[in-house]
Amino acid sequence: MIDLRPVGYIIGLLVAVLGLFMVPPLLVDLAEGRGHWPAFAESAVLTILFGTLMALACRSGIRDGLTIQHSFILTTGVWVVLPLFGVLPLMLGETDLNFTDAYFEAMSGVTTTGATVIVGLDDLPAGLLLWRGILQWVGGLGIVIVAMIFLPVMRVGGMQFFRSEGFDTLGKVLPRTIDISRGLFEVYIGLTVVAILTYLAFGMNALDATVHALTSMSTGGFSTSDLSFAKFAGPAEYAGVVFMIVASVPFVRLLQLMRGDPVPIWRDEQVRTYLLWIAYAVLGVSASVFLIGGQYDAATFREIVFNVVSLFSGTGYGSADVTLWGPLAFVVLFSVGAIGGCTGSTVCSIKVFRYKVLFSTLGNQVRRIGYPHRVLPLRMSGRAVPDDVVTSISVMFTVYVLSLGLLSVGLALTGLPFLESVTGAWTAIFNIGPAFGSLIGPTGAMDGFPDAAKWLMTFGMLLGRLEIISVIVLVLPGFWRA
Repeated sequence: MIDLRPVGYIIGLLVAVLGLFMVPPLLVDLAEGRGHWPAFAESAVLTILFGTLMALACRSGIRDGLTIQHSFILTTGVWVVLPLFGVLPLMLGETDLNFTDAYFEAMSGVTTTGATVIVGLDDLPAGLLLWRGILQWVGGLGIVIVAMIFLPVMRVGGMQFFRSEGFDTLGKVLPRTIDISRGLFEVYIGLTVVAILTYLAFGMNALDATVHALTSMSTGGFSTSDLSFAKFAGPAEYAGVVFMIVASVPFVRLLQLMRGDPVPIWRDEQVRTYLLWIAYAVLGVSASVFLIGGQYDAATFREIVFNVVSLFSGTGYGSADVTLWGPLAFVVLFSVGAIGGCTGSTVCSIKVFRYKVLFSTLGNQVRRIGYPHRVLPLRMSGRAVPDDVVTSISVMFTVYVLSLGLLSVGLALTGLPFLESVTGAWTAIFNIGPAFGSLIGPTGAMDGFPDAAKWLMTFGMLLGRLEIISVIVLVLPGFWRA
């Protein structure tokens, strides 16, 4: 039987840390003077106390370290347990959310999905708005660490390709896992501070700048307004574009760049492809908008670039009604959401690297028809891609597509119309944020969805954030017998 104490010890520590993150919103609420701070005080005490007691109770089991089984359980356990405590300020505060809605909101935050059930964001206490941003920021940093350290070990979705790359290319600069984690943390904090200062410079107040910096760098998309980023339409959108793109490239490359080596990020085939595909998407949407409206100006271009990058990166901010841009634009935006950014970033979805491998594999198979005896090695960024990585990626892609279909059917069975079912499954599995349809209000909130649909989407967010296979494996009896 698997000893769960090492997992419990780490989760307990993380829960206690989450409680500490409740202190800044508490102080913000105190300064605002609306009397909401006791909700955070009570939540912080309960969270820190539970996490500390759990860590102390499981401390004796940490001596032997983590096994592969522990890694699978830990990755899923963290993203299930943290939202359980993230709901406390939402339920005790002025949102008056029930547990279903609060857990949906907290899971959407921690998984950096950005879907919401809250209407009236502009009227919420400042502390709650900050708390939603903190949930996404914590989840974004967490998935970067998981993608760099745990997923490669678990051989999930081709991530084993990046274990040697992520560790070897750093060479003697950062030779150990703990040093890599510390370096990524420094990059994440540094870029977040830069984002705050930039948004302030573009006219946002301190709360808006902070929350949007947290949710830009985590590619989460929670906003401080029901209007999302449309409230800040103008040059701030270009700043958002920059930070969303930065957050969706491999953080190891950003770390190398900040250590004085710009060559790896420039030579990274995945990064170059990502930027090229963004340009193609902007062109496709621009063509659709021009054909529909017959006019095109600087403001239109800005809106298109912002919303394309927002959906491509899985951030999910909105600054325009994209449903008015025509069917071609909608197909393009739906497609880019299913692609996502780069591996090793805060972005969710299938990611550019896996599509590159799939397209290259398909091309090799087509060429073998004419030259059956020709050896066609598959390479990415100058490195050979092993067969087990190709197999893993093929399985991952298949599972994502099946999950999208099954979740769409499940949502339809709860009574949702077709468009809401498909886009609800799309936004949950690929952790994007918005959904579309008549049941989605002008604020983008999904408060009108049945509770059954919200729970299905909550499970879909968890599956998508942890790349599906690492969650599914936990239900296999053989896993627990290993």
